[in-house]
Amino acid sequence: MLKIAGNKALKTITNPVLHLNEMMVAPDEGLPMVWAPQYSSRQLTEKEIQAYIEGYAKSAKLCKDIGVDGVEVHAVHEGYLMDQFTTEYTNHRTDKYGGSFENRYRFPVEVVRAIKKECGEDYPVMLRYSVTSKVIDFKVGAVPGEEFKELGRDMEESEKAAKYLQDAGYDALNADNGSYDSWYWAHPPVYMPLNCNLKEAEHIKQFVDIPVICAGRMQPDTAAASIAEGKIDAVAIGRQFICDGEYLTKLKEGREEDIRPCISCHNACLPVGYYKNSGAAMDLKDAATQGHCALNPVAFEEDKYQIHEAETKKKIAIIGGGIGGMETARLCAMMGHTVDLYEKSDQLGGVFIAAAAPDFKEKDKDLIEWYRTQIKKLPINVHMNTEITDVSALDADEIVIATGSKPRQLPIPGFDKGIEAVDFLLGKKEVGETVAVIGGGLTGCEIAYDLARKGKKPFVVEMTEDLIKVLGVCAANSECLRDYLRYYKVPVYLESTLKEIKDGSVVIETKEGTKEINCDSVVLSVGYVPDALPVPEKSEHIHILGDAAKVGNLKSVIWGAYDLAFSL
Repeated sequence: MLKIAGNKALKTITNPVLHLNEMMVAPDEGLPMVWAPQYSSRQLTEKEIQAYIEGYAKSAKLCKDIGVDGVEVHAVHEGYLMDQFTTEYTNHRTDKYGGSFENRYRFPVEVVRAIKKECGEDYPVMLRYSVTSKVIDFKVGAVPGEEFKELGRDMEESEKAAKYLQDAGYDALNADNGSYDSWYWAHPPVYMPLNCNLKEAEHIKQFVDIPVICAGRMQPDTAAASIAEGKIDAVAIGRQFICDGEYLTKLKEGREEDIRPCISCHNACLPVGYYKNSGAAMDLKDAATQGHCALNPVAFEEDKYQIHEAETKKKIAIIGGGIGGMETARLCAMMGHTVDLYEKSDQLGGVFIAAAAPDFKEKDKDLIEWYRTQIKKLPINVHMNTEITDVSALDADEIVIATGSKPRQLPIPGFDKGIEAVDFLLGKKEVGETVAVIGGGLTGCEIAYDLARKGKKPFVVEMTEDLIKVLGVCAANSECLRDYLRYYKVPVYLESTLKEIKDGSVVIETKEGTKEINCDSVVLSVGYVPDALPVPEKSEHIHILGDAAKVGNLKSVIWGAYDLAFSL
């Protein structure tokens, strides 16, 4: 797709099918595409703008005609097309849709007026609205707490804009922050604070008379307090409902411990990634299930995953009390099987305990507790401090091996001087002031961020041309981490490989040549390999699950657990 986008002739030939000429549009001629900055968009014509306006109005009328109570215009938000028209850094037009404040906001104003004309003045029209853009530069967002000069819509303009859009006819503002240059404000990952957009939403409410709704990792206690005080009127909740469809019911019944928490991973709901010139990078399987949930495969697959009593009750032994093992045990117990869960340590959670260790991962910790709580509530025989080394000794109809993975070892001099990532995260080994983090994948960048937050001086060594060059990680997550590392001034050595770990330094090979960099400690985050138990040949009743079979992420292990449990 990117090759076609960059070739004028191919784009013209394929346009009747791909419509790239209509998709690659912007207020300005030559505005870079955020997903592929090596390519630019063409300027939208006034005639095309009118076609858009007419399309919004006709679509709203169709909604009204089939009984929809109101519509939301996803417009002045997130760096979408209309949002680009409103901000000066993306709109340098000289016609009536550019220049002055009124001209820049003309597009969304004409849209709501057209809808009201088509549907009636009393037909509710809500606006998705980014209070502030949080943009420092193209593809450079401002992280929480950062002092910066706003390149996009600042609060002073937003105070005026919110009132102006209200007066134009919008009946409510569904508010957060951000644009595609700071996408993690509109789609906050785990690294963003809880309730991260509330302050700006509360502020903007002072300048309008219409309801203001806030979105972005909103927590029920904080939301309830803000609404009770009249600071906002409602909250918008998306991912948490996908993660647990009974969220509100459980809240009303005081069953908070039974709420499966959204951990803002985006592994299934929004798995579109970005690394250097990658475009919107997504695995085909992830693309097919975008909008689903990594933790809750039942969402949008309710018919496929109807839990019911198994016709044939079995004795099922599960080796490994990590996420995969616990999920399989939970499902099998709910189906009426006799389940024995074996865990060699003294706590359930597996490697995810280490993954959840940083203090900004409060929801990851909640997820572990949710699993432990569900395990306790079900008739599952849990055997702690029990290591299984011979699967043939187990008395079971089906055996599930969910023993996870082990760190990859590299044949590098001094490699044993390094601290494995899990050992660091669990606090088993301390680090000094200056820390070399070997591996700039997701875990390595999280560790570097965690170290920087604690006042340490990390630097990252990564062999590829960008950090977090991997499919399945949402761009909101990866861009947030990259911007945090920029904010904390963490040195990053890309296209560089580790050659040796010495006492007090590391030797790396870079594009410029060999470098020796002083450091007090080295944390190793160079990946993992499956760590399954040996099994007899032709063992059709032995199943290897999750990382023990192939190293993946929460989505792959939990979805694999569902498929396995429903097949037993």
